[in-house]
Amino acid sequence: LPADVLGVSIFDQSAQSFSFHQGPVFNQIVLADEINRASPKSQSALLEAMEERQVSIDGKTYPLPRPFFVIATQNPSYQSGTYPLPESQLDRFLMRIVLGYPNVAAEKRMLLEQYDDTRHTTEPMLTITDLFAAQKACQDIHVSDAVIGYILRLANHTRNEPKFPNALSPRATKALLRATRAWAFLQGRDFAIPEDVQAILPSVAEHRLRSELTDLSDDQMLSELLIDAVNPIIAQTS
Repeated sequence: LPADVLGVSIFDQSAQSFSFHQGPVFNQIVLADEINRASPKSQSALLEAMEERQVSIDGKTYPLPRPFFVIATQNPSYQSGTYPLPESQLDRFLMRIVLGYPNVAAEKRMLLEQYDDTRHTTEPMLTITDLFAAQKACQDIHVSDAVIGYILRLANHTRNEPKFPNALSPRATKALLRATRAWAFLQGRDFAIPEDVQAILPSVAEHRLRSELTDLSDDQMLSELLIDAVNPIIAQTS
């Protein structure tokens, strides 16, 4: 139920008033495991939290902690007991990452370490201050008009071509720009280039473009999109 995610107001007999008890969404990192096994109503409980970073219950608005982000896993859609996520919720996920199967070496390590308690010992990788500093560094990555134009050209192409039943929304272009900046930061640069957009596009766009109304695979849609919306650097030199 949505209350299991967001929280619930409980009447306090001694105070003769309702008090709000926060749900698990009031954390900096929220892991929604097997999210497509939840009912559509429960799935929709995350919409405001993911977009507005707040929760509204009983006429009151409660801000969520910062930083705040949601990580969700899905079961394959062909399995029984799954509910497809609505486009409005899919669009709120910055990226979709397909893990696939581990390689032989990794799976062998999993088998050998399954009873090794030391693998559960973890150490913090960074502090909240470090994370905010990294976010600020990503925001400061320079993005030229040519790269922004490239992102807009990619989005507009999906909106004007019938081969794309689902188009990239303005929320998607914002996500692509943020991810492009982050990718450039990880490459050790303080500026973004069109290749950064291309590198991150599959993870940002696939789950937004996917549709049962087309015979094109995810790879085919992305390939055609990249071909049709020409790289601005190539366009300038041709």
